[in-house]
Amino acid sequence: MSNNFFVLKPVDRKPALNVVGSRITVLATETDISDQQITAQTGEEGAGPPPHSHDWDESFYVIKGEITFFCAGEMINCVAGTFVHIPAGTVHGFRYGPGGGEMLEITGKGSKAVGIFTALDREIPPGPPDVEQIVRVAGEYGVTFHL
Repeated sequence: MSNNFFVLKPVDRKPALNVVGSRITVLATETDISDQQITAQTGEEGAGPPPHSHDWDESFYVIKGEITFFCAGEMINCVAGTFVHIPAGTVHGFRYGPGGGEMLEITGKGSKAVGIFTALDREIPPGPPDVEQIVRVAGEYGVTFHL
């Protein structure tokens, strides 16, 4: 874990991960910033995870487009400039709206988000998703789906 100043320029980034219809660029892991992981996410219209929960806080900042968040039984349509914070253990999910969208994700202490995204990129091929395989892989990182 490092608490040192760092800069990640676009030319220094690793290629985006393909995670079940979303492109996820890892900007910082817990080795870069104590107790946080940060990703940039882009998704096509209709893409996004179903309702799920995990043991870490998660926050999103919508950069482009519209994204509908499902959180604690509510549906909230969020446009560019909207910030959403989801406490650990809260059932949530989201869907990219018309034309797709972009957002920044920041996860809190104990996050396994980058590990999940990396495993899903490695184990789930593009195309129609194998739901059982996704549930199994995500479950290995502490994610519970509420289907």
